[in-house]
Amino acid sequence: MFSHHEHLNEPTTEGESYRDRINTVDENGKRNWVFAYKPPNGKFYNIRTWLSILYFILFFGMPFVYVNDRPFFLLNIPQAKFIFFGKVFWPQDFFILGLTMVTFVFFIVLFTAAFGRLFCGWACPQTNFMEMMFRKVEFFILGDAPAQRQLKNAPWTSKKIFKVGLKQLAFYFLSFIIANTFLAYIIGVKELEKIITEPVISHIGGLSSILIFSAVFFAVYSFFREQACIVVCPYGRLQSVLLDKNSMIVAYDYKRGEPRGVVKKGEELTTKGDCIDCHQCVKVCPTGIDIRNGLQMECVGCTACIDACDNIMERINKPKGLIRYASENSIANSEPLHFTTRMKLYTGLLAIVLSVLTLLLMTRKDIDPTVMRTPGQLYQERGPDSLSNLYNVKVANKTMKMIPMTIRLEGNIGRIESVGKDYVEVAQEGQGSGTFFVILPKSALHQRKTTITLSFWHGDQKISESKTNFLGPIKVAD
Repeated sequence: MFSHHEHLNEPTTEGESYRDRINTVDENGKRNWVFAYKPPNGKFYNIRTWLSILYFILFFGMPFVYVNDRPFFLLNIPQAKFIFFGKVFWPQDFFILGLTMVTFVFFIVLFTAAFGRLFCGWACPQTNFMEMMFRKVEFFILGDAPAQRQLKNAPWTSKKIFKVGLKQLAFYFLSFIIANTFLAYIIGVKELEKIITEPVISHIGGLSSILIFSAVFFAVYSFFREQACIVVCPYGRLQSVLLDKNSMIVAYDYKRGEPRGVVKKGEELTTKGDCIDCHQCVKVCPTGIDIRNGLQMECVGCTACIDACDNIMERINKPKGLIRYASENSIANSEPLHFTTRMKLYTGLLAIVLSVLTLLLMTRKDIDPTVMRTPGQLYQERGPDSLSNLYNVKVANKTMKMIPMTIRLEGNIGRIESVGKDYVEVAQEGQGSGTFFVILPKSALHQRKTTITLSFWHGDQKISESKTNFLGPIKVAD
């Protein structure tokens, strides 16, 4: 982790103890409960508020959005059925899902190297729910940080029981709503509606899932809180290897701010930096760190310290930006943050990767046939001048309609002979299978294996094609 004290020839007034342990654990290993103040209505806090409203609308509203009678977004892990932007993906599309995961990891690495923990502070569900929903409810019921600290230390009176009980009840209610929404992303709104409206005995598993998810979310937001970011999430630990001195971070300008303190009467203005050591940046931090110690693993980049510091700078008639988005090098060289060549390169790579993935998703076939020669079967003689091979076909139908599909042999050099029906019937969002012979004249075979092309038709519309091998005798026709 970066620390501005690496560039100063003096120790911190608080020593280096912040390097030995995370801020939410004391020297005895016990939990330090963080009572964060509400950030002032600064530029970043206001933007985050509006973005969180948009985020909540999307999160709670997306399960109800349907495209062509299917959910816009669904992660049905039990049925191995995934829907993204209204398109369904089955196990046959595993390579696309695998590529998506690789792209996501690649995106995380490049994005973090260039822009730090911007995602954590602005888009992470944990940060949005904790800071922009649950903590606001906590402020409304219990009051600001001093009132919460006083209430915690107070004896258990009827007033304290009422306030704490009301807060926990509100937290559980919100957790219950989130759990239902989360489950809707897995099984769909229609299945969730059945769990809610039909007899409990018919949906024990679904109801149990809702209660388990509710308990988990309640525990996270009521008790675990910032520990989810510090202890559980690997992203904070990864930043120590992904960031460098050109990465964009929330940083304290130690060159401008040090030495800290208020200028006393009769003291020259030049003896002190702009930081008056008011600790407002510490008080509003949701993980309780002092950003003036430099970048630390606990920092989620929420910008609360920026708004708090800018508010103080306005009051004392000092320029804003003592704490700001910057890089370690820009602070060291007293320069503004630049969109460097490295950032441009990473942004370009991200755009290329996302474009390739988007192209794969857009060109993915809705009908996916797989043709295989029947194992253990050799060619068969069909009269004096023809041979046949037996094939099996499996077809995945990713559309919302049933498709009767016929198979044709390209090139007009032979014919298809179906076993059973003359077509393969594929149910909507299901699979179909069939067996057929391909019959070729011996005169068309000039080697042991001959590549043939099979086309698949729905009425007069060609929807797909597949290449396979036709097996003939070792001695081929002249």
